[in-house]
Amino acid sequence: MASPPHLRAGKWNLSCFQAGYVSKLFSANVVIQQPDQPRMNPPIPASGQSDVFMSVHQVAEYLHLNEKKIYALVSEGGIPATKVTGKWMFPRELVDRWVLDSTHGGLLNDRLLIAGSDDPLLYRLINEYAQDVEDRALISYTATGTRLGLDLLQARRVDACAIHWGPMGESNTRHPALLRQYSRHPEWVLIRLFRREQGLIVSPRIVPQIRDPKALFDSSFRWAQRQKGSGSLRFLVEILSHYGCNTGSLNTPVMALSEREAAGAINMNLADVAPGTRACAIENNLGFISFGWESFDLALPRAVWFRRLLQNLLVRIKSSQCLAFAEALNGYDLRDRGDLVWGDE
Repeated sequence: MASPPHLRAGKWNLSCFQAGYVSKLFSANVVIQQPDQPRMNPPIPASGQSDVFMSVHQVAEYLHLNEKKIYALVSEGGIPATKVTGKWMFPRELVDRWVLDSTHGGLLNDRLLIAGSDDPLLYRLINEYAQDVEDRALISYTATGTRLGLDLLQARRVDACAIHWGPMGESNTRHPALLRQYSRHPEWVLIRLFRREQGLIVSPRIVPQIRDPKALFDSSFRWAQRQKGSGSLRFLVEILSHYGCNTGSLNTPVMALSEREAAGAINMNLADVAPGTRACAIENNLGFISFGWESFDLALPRAVWFRRLLQNLLVRIKSSQCLAFAEALNGYDLRDRGDLVWGDE
């Protein structure tokens, strides 16, 4: 794996006020009393919560920024804030953690929140990792689909997003092009997790009937459709286009929000076919029709790449345990796993 790139001052690294803020943060409780001068105490609101929440004016003064910049940060979801009776309030403790995280490249090292596309191998690795760290850190993986995962990454609601967006031969151009649609993409890097076999998951009941994949597009077969913005839906649209069809011509009684939901719908006899990977088909004892291979990558901010939890996850991806999981599931190519593939300009 390539060494992490040098940390750069991103848009909100806040280096312009770092020195002043940090000085203020660690000296806020120090009062120098001059002889023969009255002690000046700041006014305390009636609620007695002056150390808990700050107003827009107070947080602007606290961070050495103007109020317009504070409102811009709020609108982009870049600063912890809550609205109370129409006014923005800022939890001091969370603001402190947010600034330290931005300034020092990620001190929130007790969490690793991953969203994006679903995958059986990554799911197993994350579950095993979470069990090993126990209550010392929060490690989670939520299957949201590629687009929603990137939206959450853009809003800084998650730390990383798993993506797949086209065939393997085009992923080195498609994946960066997808990331460039987001304003925070200059802060991000892309890590290759692995390659996986993509195709159609089908009910074992209908496998003997299929001589040509195009037959599955007949309205007699029920499809578990995937949601807008998912990599699997994009894959399906391209396959349908190849055969001169579109999603509107399919019989889609079921909407599945993840690959596992789609496989579950087939197992429950609610659907006959769905887009998905060989690994998911094998995991659920279903049939599979291959349409080729794709890259499965992880997008994340450079600052998160420095976190111990993320680096340990990459170690696990390169481990013999990962190889054993992949061989049991089938349909994986682990060459280049854990390598940086974009963002090291």
